Amino acid sequence: MKLNNYPDWVLAIISGVLVGVAYLPIPAAVIIYIGFIPLLHIWLTRSVNTSAAMSYLAAITAHTIAFYWMGINQGTTVIIAFLSLVGTVFYLGVFWVLAGVAVSFFQHRFKMGLMIFPFVWIAMEMIRSFGSMGFPWGDLALTQVSILPLIQTADITGTAGITFFICLLNGLLYLALTTQERKQFIYGAIGLWMLVFILGIWRLNKIENNSTQSQFSVAVIQPNVNPVQKWDRSFRIELISLMDSLTVKAMSLKPDFVLWPESALPVYLRTSSIRTDIQSHVIRNDIPLLAGTVDRVVDEKGKHYYNGSILLNEDGSYNMYHKLHLVPFAEYIPLSYKFPQLDKLNFGQGNFEHGTEYTIFNVHNKRFGNMICYESSFPRIAKNFVDSGAEFLTIQTNDAWSGDSPGAYQHFAEAQLRAVENRVPVVRSANTGISGIIAPSGKAEQKLAFYEQGIIFGALTFMSDKRHYPGGDVFALLCIFFGLSLIIFEWTRKK
Repeated sequence: MKLNNYPDWVLAIISGVLVGVAYLPIPAAVIIYIGFIPLLHIWLTRSVNTSAAMSYLAAITAHTIAFYWMGINQGTTVIIAFLSLVGTVFYLGVFWVLAGVAVSFFQHRFKMGLMIFPFVWIAMEMIRSFGSMGFPWGDLALTQVSILPLIQTADITGTAGITFFICLLNGLLYLALTTQERKQFIYGAIGLWMLVFILGIWRLNKIENNSTQSQFSVAVIQPNVNPVQKWDRSFRIELISLMDSLTVKAMSLKPDFVLWPESALPVYLRTSSIRTDIQSHVIRNDIPLLAGTVDRVVDEKGKHYYNGSILLNEDGSYNMYHKLHLVPFAEYIPLSYKFPQLDKLNFGQGNFEHGTEYTIFNVHNKRFGNMICYESSFPRIAKNFVDSGAEFLTIQTNDAWSGDSPGAYQHFAEAQLRAVENRVPVVRSANTGISGIIAPSGKAEQKLAFYEQGIIFGALTFMSDKRHYPGGDVFALLCIFFGLSLIIFEWTRKK
């Protein structure tokens, strides 16, 4: 394949298609290793302006393929769902433009575009993860979860280490395609992949051998309720009866803990009389229960609404957690806390407020942190819970809005990454799926398929000797520092 034989726009679309397909829940993870080759050719041989334009075209293509499910949201109108997809795709494209411009600029200025590419991409992913519009869901690491050995470095390097590996492979294979020393670069790419894969298998075996199934068991409820029907008042009695019957069945299994999904009932459970009935099951069986619920707090400043979770304890008490990172334009309008008039805009969103505390729950002497839906895509949130003392993590979500689409499978893969990064078990309850229990190795020990109603019951697997690595953003920051050092060195050398 001679890259110069194709127009720039064709190369950009090819890159976009290859990268986008790699995110889909199909056997296509390895495609990402060549996904950036056409785009790299543009960055390294074309002007900065052309690189910017073609980066945007590639990004729009990739994000549309990978995240098209955002445009089929059942919870809003067709127009709003479509606009949310368009807005997301065009917003995320800006970050690819920044990366492309940087690589192209450093290529033209210092002839080091290919060398700096991995560091630029890692910096871009890190910047993209911050703020109210942060989107770590798009990190390249997500494409590799289906090949479990390849994500085993995440507890040491975070997702940035996996991104670095993918960028290196793309660079080596680009050189194999564009230089005379093809064999050495092909062998280099194969050798790198084999090295990471073999080390991954070794670490995976080591983690599994160092993990034991505990006596602490959980029961995860997946009610499989249509998300729109859930909020229909005529369905409320039937839904309450369903959750009650599933809870009775779950508690008959004698778990140490029962987990409900996000916003399990259409009530403010903390202040609702329904809580008394659920609490009676908890007290009678001596089994605590964590339920997802919307919450309303009234104080001297007025009414405050939260997406939250309530832990019902065996002694009749309860503990609350309020979601820290809300979904922009779905759960709140960005900047509305500074400009309250923005709340009057109607995108079909809930006007929730952010929580402020990393709440650590305690059930039968096991401490855990809970993430609600979108929060589980943020490595920092999971790490902060673990650093605050959580021995395992739970996730409550409602992925039903986009149906049985790639979004649900990508979201479950995010949970697997959080397990590996922190080497803790993760328990996931989803309204319509995918619910599951994930080991510290990232292996899904149990799963309930999408659109399946049922209960998962199982004991959690913990590491018996857990080493504490820096993890988190440390590797990413080191990469950014090293990349800047290279640039400064080249700049001073040429000066």
